[in-house]
Amino acid sequence: MKPKRKRLWLLLGSMGAFALAVTLVLVALDDNLVFFHSPTQIADKKPPPTQRLRVGGLVAPGSVEKGSDGLTTTFVVTDTRANLKVSYRGQLPDLFREGQGVVAEGTLGTDGVFLAREILAKHDETYMPPEVAKALKDAGHWKKDAGK
Repeated sequence: MKPKRKRLWLLLGSMGAFALAVTLVLVALDDNLVFFHSPTQIADKKPPPTQRLRVGGLVAPGSVEKGSDGLTTTFVVTDTRANLKVSYRGQLPDLFREGQGVVAEGTLGTDGVFLAREILAKHDETYMPPEVAKALKDAGHWKKDAGK
């Protein structure tokens, strides 16, 4: 085999190995990606029940209900255009309260209730996750001092 042909086969083999490595990385990442959605986006697109996602917005005032077991909590997350009922079983963060920003990670149930696996609450009076701030700006419900 001529040296030119050997280089060609080596180049093609290297490109094939690189393509295989990229494919494996993308498949692995696909299982771990969690996309952020606002309640309006979830109402419009209705993601499949198996898709993990994050939903964020404000905890609607008067919507927090504790279950009889003391661990299950249901509440409504709103971006002022749409509401999404969320169910969470576990200990809520200390900063969780009505009227404050929250991000919940989990899946959408077949009944339309978001089943949260994790609840993230903002850490001080002015912080808001960028995705939640953008969703509130898009909805026209943005406080001038929020999100700084």
